[in-house]
Amino acid sequence: MVILFWASVFFILYTYFGYPLLTVLLARLTPKTRPYPQTYPFVTFLIAAYNEEKVIAEKIENTLNLDYPPEKLQIIVAADGTTDQTPEIVKKFSHLGVELSYIPLRGGKMAAIVRAMSLARGEIVIFSDANNMYDAKAAKLLVAPFADRKVGATTGAKLIIEDGRNLSSAEGLYWKYESAIKKNETAFSTCTASVGEIMAVRKEYFSAPQANIINDDRYMIFDLIRRGYNIVYVADARSYEYVSQSAKDEITRRSRMNAGIYQTVAMSGKLLPFNRPLVLWQILSHKFFRAFIPYAMLAALISNVILVLAAGGDNAQASRLMPPPLDRVLLLLQGLFYGMALLGNIFKFNGVAGKILYLPTFLVNSNFATVAGLYGFLTNKRSHIWKRVQR
Repeated sequence: MVILFWASVFFILYTYFGYPLLTVLLARLTPKTRPYPQTYPFVTFLIAAYNEEKVIAEKIENTLNLDYPPEKLQIIVAADGTTDQTPEIVKKFSHLGVELSYIPLRGGKMAAIVRAMSLARGEIVIFSDANNMYDAKAAKLLVAPFADRKVGATTGAKLIIEDGRNLSSAEGLYWKYESAIKKNETAFSTCTASVGEIMAVRKEYFSAPQANIINDDRYMIFDLIRRGYNIVYVADARSYEYVSQSAKDEITRRSRMNAGIYQTVAMSGKLLPFNRPLVLWQILSHKFFRAFIPYAMLAALISNVILVLAAGGDNAQASRLMPPPLDRVLLLLQGLFYGMALLGNIFKFNGVAGKILYLPTFLVNSNFATVAGLYGFLTNKRSHIWKRVQR
C-alpha cells in the first residue's frame, strides 16, 4: 500500500508539475530561433457555427476587421445541421465575400469542416469557432511560422474573459498554465496540443479524419506530428471567449473533451509518433497521463486510509515508509482538499474565500469530468456530436 500511495502521488505531481518544470528547463537550454519573416499567403478563415445566431454576426465582423490583406482572405462559415437563423444571417454578408457552407443534415463539427474544406482556396486554413473573437493581428501572427516548410500547423492562445465569477478565474488560470507548457514545448521541440478555436493548418498537409472523431483539433495535430511536421504555438495570437455559465455546464463540456482523450488513447497505434521519442514523451506527459489522474487520486486516498487503519495493528511494519503521524497528516490534507471542493460546489462564496475554494473545486470537477469522459467514450456512440453549453 505504501508503494501504491507514493506511486500515485508521484504520478499526480509529475503530470501537473514535474513535466511543466522540465519543459521550462529544456526551453532554457535550447538556443532561440530567429523570428519568422512576415509573409501574406492566401488564407481561408473557416468558422464552425452550429446554432450561433446570437454571435455569428459579431464573429464575421471580427473576422472582416482582421489586420490581413482582404484580397488574400477567404471567409467560410460551416453551419451544417443548424436549425436557427445562422445561415440567413451569414447570407447577409455575402456582398462582402463571406461564403456559407450548409446542409440540413447534422453530422458533427468535423464532418462540417471536411465538407467546407472543398470550398477552401487558401494555402493556409485558419479554423475558428463562432463564439470566440480574435485580436486584430492574430491571423498574420498565426501565418508567419509557415515560412518554415516543416511547420504543419500553428495554434494561438485561448484567453478567458474575466466576468467576476470564480469559474472564469479558475478556467483562465488553467489556460495560462497550458499556454506556458505549449510555449516551452515549441521552444525545444514541437507543441503537442492545440485548441480548435484558434488553429491554422497548411492545406496541402490537411488529412481529413474519420467522421466519428470527437476532438478534431487533437486528431489533426497528432496526425501532423506523426507525419514528421512541427506544431508552433504563437502566444501573441490571441482569441477571447467566455467560460461556461455554470460548473455543471463546464463539466459537460470537459466530459466530451475527455471522451476524446480516451478515443485518442485507443487509437495510439495509429496516431503516436513512435519514430520521434522526444515528442512521444511529450504527448504522453502532456496529454495522455492526464486521462489517468483521477484514478491516481482515488488510489492515493484509498491506500492512505488503509495505511492509517493498519498502522496500529499487526501490519504496522508494512507502513514503515510512512510512519505515524505522517500517514494521518497526509490523510487529513486529502480530506481537507476534498472538503474544500465539496464546499465550493455547494456554496457560492465571493471574494478571497471563493478563489481559495475554487482551485480544489476546479481540479476535482475537472477530474470528475475525466471519469465522465471515459463513461461517455465507452457508451455514447455519437459523442462526436457536440452538445452545446451556455456561455
